Parts: sequence; structure tokens; C-alpha cells
Amino acid sequence: MVNAADTRFARRMTKDVAVRRSGFLNTLSGRFLLLTVAFVMLAEVLIFVPSIARFRADFLTMRLEKAQIASLAQLAAEDMVSPALQKELLANAEVYNVVLRRNEVRQLVLSSPLPTPISNTFDLREAGPWELIRDAFGCLFDPQEQIIRVIGYPVQSAGLLIEITMDSAPMRTAMLDYGGRILLLSALISGVTAFFLFLAVQRLIVLPIRRVVNHMKAYAEAPEDARRVIAPTASVVELRDAEEAMHAMQTQLTGSLRQKERLAQLGGAVAKISHDLRNILTTAQLFADRIEGSADPMVARAAPKLVSSIARAVSLCESTLAFGKAEESAPQLRDIPLAMLAEDVAEGEGLAGEGNVTCLIEVPESLSVRGDYDQLFRVLSNLVRNARQAIEAAGPGDGHEGSIEISAGETAAEWWIRVGDTGPGLPERAREHLFEAFQGGARKGGIGLGLAIAAELIRGHGGRLELARSDADGTEFVVHLPKAIGPTP
Repeated sequence: MVNAADTRFARRMTKDVAVRRSGFLNTLSGRFLLLTVAFVMLAEVLIFVPSIARFRADFLTMRLEKAQIASLAQLAAEDMVSPALQKELLANAEVYNVVLRRNEVRQLVLSSPLPTPISNTFDLREAGPWELIRDAFGCLFDPQEQIIRVIGYPVQSAGLLIEITMDSAPMRTAMLDYGGRILLLSALISGVTAFFLFLAVQRLIVLPIRRVVNHMKAYAEAPEDARRVIAPTASVVELRDAEEAMHAMQTQLTGSLRQKERLAQLGGAVAKISHDLRNILTTAQLFADRIEGSADPMVARAAPKLVSSIARAVSLCESTLAFGKAEESAPQLRDIPLAMLAEDVAEGEGLAGEGNVTCLIEVPESLSVRGDYDQLFRVLSNLVRNARQAIEAAGPGDGHEGSIEISAGETAAEWWIRVGDTGPGLPERAREHLFEAFQGGARKGGIGLGLAIAAELIRGHGGRLELARSDADGTEFVVHLPKAIGPTP
């Protein structure tokens, strides 16, 4: 019994065979060749239509001229032309009757019996292009032999008009012969034109495109190899633009791959360091647990803070080890008093006592947010640490010390936390890639990882971290945390 996989395989093989059979027609060269032949034939048809009409008009005009010569010979000889000679003149002119109007007198100059009645009359004196084309194709598509009357102007002003009767069959035969030769010549011109255009397209378009495709395939095999980046050489403007765009894209992609490779190596090294550091901190945590019960008042007060700091360090190491396997862990949401969180951050950054940098906390005691305490602590610590380092790097100015302000509030839709400082502001280069990892830190010597981690943690809460301002008066970041759970409508 044939299974579904075999059926799909058979269908795919049948499709591949059909594609190979019609492969040339599916190529740019094949389609261009067909289009060239089609358009050249269309141009030849547009030339053929007026040509066949003009051929018919010239054929009838020639018959009129031959009939005029015969009639003038009859008039010159007057009654000396015998019936046999008249018949010979009509046979040479290939007409049955000749009527010549001179000086307003209509005169039947030469005549012979008509085999059938006259079926149609054509006046060449007032015939326009469309009438000539219509009459020509009417003659081509009508195979019956007919007797027609033709009216025209005599040559050399030898009268007012000349009128003849003739058989349409010889004219139709001559038109078919002429049309066949025209169509054969058109086909030959189309073939030669298509062949040379095919060669030109192969040389100017298809080969450069194939070169680009081969470069793409070679680059896809080893995108980290800078030698496989395409070098623009096309002379056609559009292809040159495409090659230059591909060159820029491949160069950027190769650089990104190298950077990601270095980041992967760095991540592996950080994971190893975090593993060993976690073991060290676990040992330190055991000793901290022991001194927590000390009778010394100073030790008793410092022990909880020490235990809490070591616990956060252990948690950070564990998160770093998990980062190599997955993204940042989902936040564990609970109600957090913001004022207490801000005080813990200030104390953890050494801003609770006297110093060159003061921390002002303007957070209502009753304000609570729903979030992950450890992750929000890391976010605010990063912001406060960056602010403190920026102020310390700038040094005291204008006779006053620098300050950091943590404020918070809420609206109907969100909570906001604002961290501002009186530092010198961020340089322009740092603002361009502020929340991108390893793209340059917000301060001199930084690696640009803290703000990237902070932004990722806030996004995990469904919020956003933004730079509100940064100028000579200082820098200000704002954390927005939504109150609604799930995506906002």
C-alpha cells in the first residue's frame, strides 16, 4: 500500500520533471526570446497591413495605366483598329472594358463581353487609408472570382477619369504571393533579431544576474568569510546598484556574525565564571547566615543586609547561567512598596549616608507597584549606579555636590519611576545605541550591558524604559510599568 510520503515524493518528482522540460521557457533568457519574437512579429504585422493595402492600390493603378495606354492607341488610330487588335489591346491591359472621360464626354473606348455581371466598384480617387486596408483584406479573404469596376485619374492629365472592368482573381493571387514573401521575411527578421537580442541579454543581464546568484550561494555556505563578499563590477546601473546593496548587506551581516560569535564565546566564559562565582558566594552565604545571630549590635544590624546582598549575587549568577539557555526568566509579580525598594537601592549603592553624591527619594509611602522585586532592584540599581558614576567622573562643579533623585507616581493606566541626576549628560554616541548590548556604554569605560539588561527586564514586565532627557543639566530615565495584565487593547 502506497503511503502519503510516497505519494508526495512521486508528485514532487513529477513536478521536477515538468519544470526541467519547460526549464528554458521559465528562464529569463527564454522568456525574453519569446517576447522578442512576439513583439517583432507584432511590429511586422503592423507593417504588413498597410503594405498589402498599398500593394493592391499600386496593382490597380498599374492596370489603369495599361488600360489608358491601350485606349490612347485606339483613339489615335480611330477606326483603323480591327476587332482582333482591340481584343489584343484589352488582353495586354488585362481588362474587359475601358471608359475614358475627356472634356466632359464619357466614351467607351475599348470593350469586350463580360463573363459575369460586375459585383463591386472601387473608386481610387477618394479612397482613404482605412478604406484601402478594408478593401485589401476583403479581397484576400474572398476566394471567389469576381468582375470589378475600378475608377481612377488618368496619368499625365489625359482626361478627367478612367474606368475599367477587370477580373479580381489575378490581383488576389499577386497579393497572396506578396503577403507570403512579406511574412517569410518578417519571420526571418524576427528570428535574427531575437537571436542577437538573446545574445545581448545573456551578455548584459543574465550573466551578471547569474554571477550575483553564484555569489549569494557561495556567501551562504560561509557567511563569516569576508573573501566571499561580492565586489560590485556590473556596468549596468540597476545591476550595479543591486550589487552595491548586496555588498553593504553582506559586509554588515559578516560583521554581525563575527560579533555574535565573539558574544557567544564571551557568554560561555561568563557562564563558567558565574558558575564558579556562585559556588564561592554560596560559601560566603553560609558564613553570613552564621554571623546573623551574633550578639554584637553592629554585626546584627549589618548581617541582614549582607545576607540580602549575597542572596542577590547568587541569584544573579544563577540567572547568568540560565541566560545561555534561554532568555531572562519571567518576573514573579507581587505587590512591592516603592519607597522601600528605592531606599534599598540607595543603601545598596552606598548613597544612604554622607558623601559627595546625595540621593533624594520622593516616593509616596503608600505607593506600591506590581512586579518582580529582584528584577526591579536590578533595574534601579543600574540606573542609580550609572548616575553616580557619571557625577563622580565629572567632578564637583559650581561649588555644589551632585545629586540623584528617585521619584515615582501613577496614572490610571500605569506606574512610573523617574531616576534623574545632575551629571554632565550622555554623549551623542551613547544615545544612538543606548539600550543595545555591547554597543558602547553610557559612561566612559562601560560595555553597554547594564541599560540593555534593564530595558529587557522592564519589557518582561510589559513596560518600557526610556530616556526622558539628557543635557548639560543632567540625565533623566523613566520606567513605565502598566497596570493592566496582558496586552493592552
